[in-house]
Amino acid sequence: MTEHTAGAPVRPGARSRLSPEREQELYEAVLELLRERGYDALTMDAVAARTRSSKATLYRQWKTKLQLVISALLHGKRVSLEGIDTGSLAGDLHEMIRRVSAEARENAELLQGLLHAGQRDPGLLRAVRETLLEPETGMLHRVLRRAVERGELAPGNPATEFLTHAFIGAMLTRPLVEGTHADAEFLARFADALILPALRAGR
Repeated sequence: MTEHTAGAPVRPGARSRLSPEREQELYEAVLELLRERGYDALTMDAVAARTRSSKATLYRQWKTKLQLVISALLHGKRVSLEGIDTGSLAGDLHEMIRRVSAEARENAELLQGLLHAGQRDPGLLRAVRETLLEPETGMLHRVLRRAVERGELAPGNPATEFLTHAFIGAMLTRPLVEGTHADAEFLARFADALILPALRAGR
């Protein structure tokens, strides 16, 4: 797997000399600082101080702040949507919700900060899409294709285009509207009330 900078991919093997345990410690510190301060205020100095590392070591291993953040995002993903196949569209969506909601609060806070900073940094915005959104979107498309094959979903249903937008919107806006995060119970009700009826329309 490659890590993406604003320009070209970087080979992880060319820079990795730290132990896996030490790398994980650094990545966890980066994610903590991102949630506390946001991307713009995150500095190599802050990471070095938090992890008792030298700034020279950080720059030797990760040439830029963006490269370090992308690596941390990749290694910080603890939830995988791979392997979901319950045999029904509703079952698949609810299983996806169950897995995603385990880290919904942390992910929503992190995503909000990164998207805000990404408006001024196209490289960061592209990296967020590639590392956080595209893998989940790919799994969602596979779920929808299986639903079409089973006859649960009409081919070309226009609601499928907006499914990712809807779920991300629900996760990001519930804290604003209600002052609480989008937990599994909320997302399941959201899917049952809005998503599934829209997907089943026109069968």
